[in-house]
Amino acid sequence: MAEKLKVLFLCTGNSCRSQMAEGWARHLKGEAIESYSAGVETHGLNPNAVKVMAEAGVDISGHKSKHLDDLKDVRFDYVVTVCDNAHESCPLFPGRTKIVHVGFDDPPRLAKEAKTEQQALDSYRRVRDEIKKFIEKLPENLNK
Repeated sequence: MAEKLKVLFLCTGNSCRSQMAEGWARHLKGEAIESYSAGVETHGLNPNAVKVMAEAGVDISGHKSKHLDDLKDVRFDYVVTVCDNAHESCPLFPGRTKIVHVGFDDPPRLAKEAKTEQQALDSYRRVRDEIKKFIEKLPENLNK
């Protein structure tokens, strides 16, 4: 049995996008990928991210918002930055770790423009589905 790839999904606050990516990776690619998520800061788990992931059949309610330092002893094969801020402030990783940037829109920022709660949740759903499409193509799309 091949060793699983260790993949870290890194975002600013580890509250939404990186949590969704970790959840999708565990759900869809758990046999091939050992997934983690963290932030360059910690903002707590976003309840709307939990809600829209549950709608899609993925439970991330037990996840915790983690700082990158919490995972300093893990040797990652890949670090996927899912927002521009994390990409710009991404530290160097030792050894063979490859950094891949895939920016996704920030659902809380999009939701601020919403007129209704339904519109706000639709912003989260759109980004959730975009992240799912990216995860479905792992690990092939990490080598691009």
